[in-house]
Amino acid sequence: MSRAFVSESNDDFMGSDIPEAKYPLPEGTKNYMTSDGATKIRDELDELCKVRRPELIARISSAVTDETGVLRESVLLDRRLLREVDRRIQYLTKMVDNLEIVEPGKQDTGRVLFGAKVTVLEENGGEKLYRIVGVDESDPTEGKVSWLSPLAKALIGKRLGDAVAVKVPAGEMTLTIRRIDYK
Repeated sequence: MSRAFVSESNDDFMGSDIPEAKYPLPEGTKNYMTSDGATKIRDELDELCKVRRPELIARISSAVTDETGVLRESVLLDRRLLREVDRRIQYLTKMVDNLEIVEPGKQDTGRVLFGAKVTVLEENGGEKLYRIVGVDESDPTEGKVSWLSPLAKALIGKRLGDAVAVKVPAGEMTLTIRRIDYK
């Protein structure tokens, strides 16, 4: 059914259906990131503030109503998008405000620390490469794990040859550190 035939006010349709941004870091914790991750997050914030948000505001400002005086559905959708953009801007601003760039090349190469690329030997004999990164940089499909993840917490501080027990949904697995690289 078209929104034009629903007897809701625009305000009811536009209700606060977009949840507040949730911050993945414990209160008072720095947002550790690599320099690449920091650049990406700053670029996204810049794009949202200087391009995307102004575009949406311009479209909403030039909004027209239909013959019954009800805002067109496309304007209502733009308002929703604007709230989503504002929420993302709020989130990114807080993350940038707490940002601390960690240069992997300056780390103790004998231990697993933030920014490390860690090659581990799995129990089944296979090798896997993980990189310990910031929460907004993590991508498990690429082997990038957040420094707050259980895997990273188990690896951080360990040295070459150390065996590490990691809790996984299926129980617990043991990984042996084969290589630590910061390049």
